[in-house]
Amino acid sequence: MLRNGLEPWHILVVLAVVVLLFGSKKLPEMARGLGKSMRILKAETKAMREDETPADAGTAQSAATPQPAAAAQPAVAPTNVTKASEAPHTEKTV
Repeated sequence: MLRNGLEPWHILVVLAVVVLLFGSKKLPEMARGLGKSMRILKAETKAMREDETPADAGTAQSAATPQPAAAAQPAVAPTNVTKASEAPHTEKTV
């Protein structure tokens, strides 16, 4: 059934459908947004790789430079959450 997989005419049909659905004016904006998100993803993965250091280098580095006190703070500050049963009720009259 899928012996040849994806053939060139399949790609042309998909491209024609995309152009018909989104229009030629919207496609450059979508491509620009996709490019920006790819750059952000690439930068974040690079930063994650730089953060991960081998165990030997990590212990030597931490002994040489003291960690700042700001690093001990949680990443997300806790917030107050109000449950629906605790929310003030207001009655509307029509």
